[in-house]
Amino acid sequence: MPIINSIAALHPEMTAWRHHLHAHPELSMQETRTAAMVRAKLAEFGVDEIISGMATHGVVGVVRAGSSDRAIGLRADMDALPIHEETGLPHASRNSGVMHACGHDGHTSMLLGAAKYLAQTRNFDGTVYLIFQPAEEFEGGANIMVKDGLFDRCPMQKVFGLHNWPEMTAGTFLWRTGPVMAAVGFFEITVTGKGSHGASPHQGIDPIMVSAQIIGALQTIVSRSIEPIEGGVVSVGSIAGGDAYNILPERVVMKGTTRWYQPKVGDQIEAGMTRLVKGIADSFGATADLRFFRHAPATVNDAEATALALDAANAVAGADRVREMRAPTMGGEDFAYMLNAKQGAYLMLGGGRGTDDPLLHHPKYDFNDEILPVGASWWATLVEQQLAKRA
Repeated sequence: MPIINSIAALHPEMTAWRHHLHAHPELSMQETRTAAMVRAKLAEFGVDEIISGMATHGVVGVVRAGSSDRAIGLRADMDALPIHEETGLPHASRNSGVMHACGHDGHTSMLLGAAKYLAQTRNFDGTVYLIFQPAEEFEGGANIMVKDGLFDRCPMQKVFGLHNWPEMTAGTFLWRTGPVMAAVGFFEITVTGKGSHGASPHQGIDPIMVSAQIIGALQTIVSRSIEPIEGGVVSVGSIAGGDAYNILPERVVMKGTTRWYQPKVGDQIEAGMTRLVKGIADSFGATADLRFFRHAPATVNDAEATALALDAANAVAGADRVREMRAPTMGGEDFAYMLNAKQGAYLMLGGGRGTDDPLLHHPKYDFNDEILPVGASWWATLVEQQLAKRA
């Protein structure tokens, strides 16, 4: 594929960065080591300015060329997930229970590759802001960076994001105008009953049984309360309560996620959960506390910015490897906060090796290093096309 030659030459270097980051993953809002590496590399590349501190560990590298006041932003995420890695690879995580299972190590390495190229060549007229964002997975780092003045301190006209996608062939770009990823909510439900001996359930109030009723009822919110043409998901991902075979516990804690596209659907899901959780617990004489967190709105691509992103993708991969997504995904992205504040677009870059590839958030997932120069070339081409030197 026609990637930029000098970026192709950086492939071994980008791979080494990626493997180092993969071996030393850090959770949301804990990216101290990762941010330090990014700052060191940007300084080594000779960028004009390094801005630190937004969202605690956020880093923005600034590269200027020419005299134009035009500017764009390129964003990569840095955090990892609370997953125990099972790849068995030489560069597997050395931080027990933490893993780069979503490819943020690859995203950071691709943007570092683009940063090195742009700082060396400066074949553009304007300013590039290289945004290395913390806390995409859980703490809404994009929202915090925006609130911390990202777009005031870095006055760009447009901002672009990219995510690897192992479900598609490596090197294939996927795009969509309008909603591309869903809004994200997280919830925690604490059910409190009355503990008792398992042989004498009549002497207690069983929170496990109450929780089972709640889990079943939650599935009726989307199927019976939301208009069928709208999208919505309510999933319980964790349930914990009790430690023994013959003891009914006092308390059960459930955690999960919700997804939607339209804001009204998010409101309906939260209202439905509130009603069902309290009502079911009350009916059994138990109590239940629901905590509902809105992590990010839907990620919505601007049509004009998406067209510009596609121009760069076509130049790098060829039109036959740039494909429109059939439908948006229920995955979520806090890059949505940046797109709510600035015109921009978010594309997917296929990283699949074959039909049995572990997918994102799987303990055996590993970013495909073969696409590192593809993503870095896309970043660089975006800059050189949109900030092209004027005659």
